[in-house]
Amino acid sequence: ERFEWFLEKATELGVAVITPVLCERTVRPGVRTDRMQKIIISAMKQSGRSWLPRLNDPVPFMEFFRQTAPSQRFIAHCMEEAKEELVTLMEAGKDTVILIGPEGDFTPSEVRYAIENHFLPVSLGPATLRTETAGIASCCIFRFVQLPATKSTT
Repeated sequence: ERFEWFLEKATELGVAVITPVLCERTVRPGVRTDRMQKIIISAMKQSGRSWLPRLNDPVPFMEFFRQTAPSQRFIAHCMEEAKEELVTLMEAGKDTVILIGPEGDFTPSEVRYAIENHFLPVSLGPATLRTETAGIASCCIFRFVQLPATKSTT
């Protein structure tokens, strides 16, 4: 299962919170929390992480915005519009949320709603990525940007 692979890799990369968001085009909304939690625990142990990411229950798209208030908010989507690369907009040391669309991408109304709620539209590059690949790419970009903020200056 692709979502399980994403959970494993996101945990290894140090993601703190994962929230499945149910969009208009979500194909399979069912998430077996007990199985997912086991995958996260295993990945945490394997990667030597000292904390367990929080896996939230799936939430409807509109509900997600009532729960989210980080200082950096991004929505990665495939629609043709002017977008900057995520890596150029992300700042180190800030709480960040990155919305990744379902298979088939976000609908235009979902993208509009996210932008109205202070999410910046971003690109992950020229290729169209699978959902789980886009999620991992975002995690890697986040980790890359955050590394200078976590290094010791001794």
